[in-house]
Amino acid sequence: MISVGITAKNALSAFDTSAYSTIFCLVDENTEKHCLPVFKENFKGDFQIICIASGEENKTFETCTEIWRQLLSNGANRESLLINLGGGVICDTGGFVAGNFKRGISFVNIPTTLLAMVDAAIGGKTGVNVDSLKNQIGSFEFPEVVYVMPEFLNTLTEQELKQGYAEILKHALIADFDLWQSLKSENVDFATDENLLAKSIRIKTSIVEEDPEEKEKRKLLNFGHTIGHAIESWSQNNSEAALSHGEAVSIGIIAESFLSYRKSNISFDELKEICDTVYLYFNPVYLAEDKLGEIIELMQYDKKNKNDEINFTLLKNIGIGIIDQTASKELILESLEFYKTFPDRNYIAQK
Repeated sequence: MISVGITAKNALSAFDTSAYSTIFCLVDENTEKHCLPVFKENFKGDFQIICIASGEENKTFETCTEIWRQLLSNGANRESLLINLGGGVICDTGGFVAGNFKRGISFVNIPTTLLAMVDAAIGGKTGVNVDSLKNQIGSFEFPEVVYVMPEFLNTLTEQELKQGYAEILKHALIADFDLWQSLKSENVDFATDENLLAKSIRIKTSIVEEDPEEKEKRKLLNFGHTIGHAIESWSQNNSEAALSHGEAVSIGIIAESFLSYRKSNISFDELKEICDTVYLYFNPVYLAEDKLGEIIELMQYDKKNKNDEINFTLLKNIGIGIIDQTASKELILESLEFYKTFPDRNYIAQK
């Protein structure tokens, strides 16, 4: 069950703790400072705090092991509850921890970032990274409930908010033309417009409910991510300023929209519209020519690939996605070259 806004706050206040032997709240140093006080005001039960370091670099099996040790040393058992209060790293890591502690304990997600609200907290995917490779170890673990409280967005910087913009743009592109039309403005405020936030959440949850373990339709949610995840992984190892998930996926959306155009699915006018809209939310990123081959090689690790072919979700039209599409390495390189030159964005980024 997912609750949004005042409904979420009221449901959290009424949460029945009687079924659990002990309750733990997983936070990082940021959510402990900015979000835990709000949680304490609205949650009536007793709980113990487990704090981990923030950042994608800490989404590791080693972090999970440390959380498991803390759970064990503080008396957790199979009737315990873990509440994940934080962004994507907390929700992904906490869900994986809960799903594997004593073969599975209950957990609740309370996302505190826009990215987590529309993505990490609500899909049932959990996992950790191996080196810089995204989500290589994980499982499907669904929370008991998700409480989405938009007031937490007021604690975020503009850069942190951007993390979630790419996922919302993706949801609109694969499934909702009307939502896409609403996003073609620089005045969108997800902290105050709960309807837009709820609409994006509904798109993902409806797809997940139909295909929870990503056999077919759920693959739609991978649009922008085959290239985006590779760029994110590459940047972790090769850039002085690693790209955020949202920045990397925004590049993936443009490049994979180009693949959709070249495979005769969308018109050039639609491609241009997508690019122009993405650049309302994201600045261009410089990609060096001699690094494009490395990025393409990282796509070989994508979990969706079969028979040595790189698998994509592409667009049939704006608002309609199609799964199980492939592209040659030559065409993928062309898509990255397009990102570099439409219009001369990399020149702008380099300056």
